[in-house]
Amino acid sequence: MKIQSLPLMRTCKQAAALLVAREDRSLSLSDTVALRLHLLACKACPQFENQLLTMRLAMGRWRNYAGEAESPNTEGLRRPD
Repeated sequence: MKIQSLPLMRTCKQAAALLVAREDRSLSLSDTVALRLHLLACKACPQFENQLLTMRLAMGRWRNYAGEAESPNTEGLRRPD
């Protein structure tokens, strides 16, 4: 008799894939719930999530900085302090 795994149970590899996918698209409700449950139970994956958020923030700042260098008269863009 084969025991089925829980439908919302994800491995770290699956959770990492969902974290990366979340950067490009909205996750389904079941994937969102499964990811949140995994992040509550895992010690390593929240650190990976923080690394992704740090990279996103850094890239956003870099894009703003690069945009100012190309067109200094563009309003709304400021260099990060």
